[in-house]
Amino acid sequence: MNQLSNVEFMLLQIIAERNQISGYDINKLIDQRGYREWANIGTTSIYAGLKKLSNKELIEHEEFAEKSGKGPMPTRFAITEMGMTTLKHEAIVSLSSSRERDNRFDLGLAALPYIKKGEAIEALQKRLDFLGETLKNVQKMYELQGGARLPLYVRALFLHPMSLIESEQTFVNDIINELVEETKEHV
Repeated sequence: MNQLSNVEFMLLQIIAERNQISGYDINKLIDQRGYREWANIGTTSIYAGLKKLSNKELIEHEEFAEKSGKGPMPTRFAITEMGMTTLKHEAIVSLSSSRERDNRFDLGLAALPYIKKGEAIEALQKRLDFLGETLKNVQKMYELQGGARLPLYVRALFLHPMSLIESEQTFVNDIINELVEETKEHV
């Protein structure tokens, strides 16, 4: 079970990246990076997420000393030490155990800068194990249902996730290899 919603996880990443940032600037960054499209994040969920993170003491906030424009006093958000610990934990869990084509995994990739390369490699290796088990289970169900003798529309329900999992395994292996190379370069 995830400790944070996808919105909260994404917000923690952005706040950690920027040190201090306003809700308005978070909104702009979300638009620029396309989070709304692939992570289903709306404007109201951002402010609700900020409130939840604040209530969990994962972020802190302060009002700007000066105001520009007509709106309310702007508030800047910063990550707490507990927030950073939670962010690292969520990154590792998301990288190691999300299903194929799960936007939680994409959020985990976006959080790579907040964990050590060794931790990322270990989490991604666990993901490979997880994907391998998932693929075996889907293949087993496929064979039990009749395998290649099944009508196309039924076969496709098995073949599609199997091909996505295989593609995901290739992708994860490539990322692990890049992280290993980066680790070698820094030795």
